[in-house]
Amino acid sequence: MSFIPKLFITIGIILIIVGVLWQIGGKFISLGKLPGDILIKRENATFYFPIMTSIIISIVLSLVFLVIGRFLR
Repeated sequence: MSFIPKLFITIGIILIIVGVLWQIGGKFISLGKLPGDILIKRENATFYFPIMTSIIISIVLSLVFLVIGRFLR
Protein backbone atom coordinates (compact mmCIF):
# COMPACT_ATOMS: atom_id res chain seq x y z
CA MET A 1 0.00 0.00 0.00
CA SER A 2 1.30 3.47 -0.77
CA PHE A 3 1.73 6.35 1.64
CA ILE A 4 -1.47 8.36 1.01
CA PRO A 5 -4.00 5.55 1.72
CA LYS A 6 -2.17 4.69 4.96
CA LEU A 7 -2.28 8.36 5.95
CA PHE A 8 -6.03 8.58 5.27
CA ILE A 9 -6.70 5.39 7.23
CA THR A 10 -4.64 6.68 10.17
CA ILE A 11 -6.40 10.05 10.16
CA GLY A 12 -9.78 8.30 9.96
CA ILE A 13 -8.99 6.07 12.93
CA ILE A 14 -7.80 9.07 14.94
CA LEU A 15 -10.99 11.00 14.13
CA ILE A 16 -13.15 8.04 15.16
CA ILE A 17 -11.28 7.72 18.47
CA VAL A 18 -11.56 11.46 19.13
CA GLY A 19 -15.29 11.37 18.31
CA VAL A 20 -15.94 8.49 20.69
CA LEU A 21 -13.90 10.11 23.46
CA TRP A 22 -15.73 13.39 22.89
CA GLN A 23 -19.10 11.67 23.24
CA ILE A 24 -18.09 9.74 26.34
CA GLY A 25 -15.96 12.48 27.90
CA GLY A 26 -18.53 15.20 27.26
CA LYS A 27 -20.37 14.07 30.35
CA PHE A 28 -17.29 14.55 32.53
CA ILE A 29 -15.38 17.35 30.81
CA SER A 30 -17.56 20.23 29.71
CA LEU A 31 -15.45 21.38 26.79
CA GLY A 32 -16.87 24.73 25.73
CA LYS A 33 -17.81 25.80 29.23
CA LEU A 34 -14.38 26.21 30.74
CA PRO A 35 -13.19 29.02 33.02
CA GLY A 36 -11.72 31.62 30.70
CA ASP A 37 -14.39 31.29 28.02
CA ILE A 38 -16.12 34.62 27.44
CA LEU A 39 -19.92 34.70 27.65
CA ILE A 40 -21.85 37.98 27.48
CA LYS A 41 -25.65 37.86 27.68
CA ARG A 42 -27.80 40.91 26.99
CA GLU A 43 -31.55 41.27 26.60
CA ASN A 44 -31.61 40.48 22.88
CA ALA A 45 -28.14 39.12 22.10
CA THR A 46 -25.61 36.60 23.35
CA PHE A 47 -21.89 36.68 22.58
CA TYR A 48 -19.77 33.59 23.27
CA PHE A 49 -16.06 33.31 22.61
CA PRO A 50 -14.46 30.04 23.79
CA ILE A 51 -10.90 31.32 24.23
CA MET A 52 -9.75 28.72 26.78
CA THR A 53 -11.38 25.90 24.85
CA SER A 54 -9.59 27.09 21.70
CA ILE A 55 -6.24 27.13 23.50
CA ILE A 56 -6.72 23.60 24.85
CA ILE A 57 -7.80 22.23 21.46
CA SER A 58 -4.80 23.94 19.85
CA ILE A 59 -2.38 22.36 22.34
CA VAL A 60 -3.91 18.89 21.93
CA LEU A 61 -3.86 19.09 18.12
CA SER A 62 -0.26 20.33 18.17
CA LEU A 63 0.75 17.33 20.27
CA VAL A 64 -1.15 14.92 18.02
CA PHE A 65 0.49 16.32 14.88
CA LEU A 66 3.89 16.23 16.57
CA VAL A 67 3.46 12.53 17.37
CA ILE A 68 2.15 11.77 13.87
CA GLY A 69 5.08 13.68 12.37
CA ARG A 70 7.57 11.63 14.40
CA PHE A 71 6.08 8.35 13.17
CA LEU A 72 5.95 9.38 9.51
CA ARG A 73 9.66 10.23 9.25
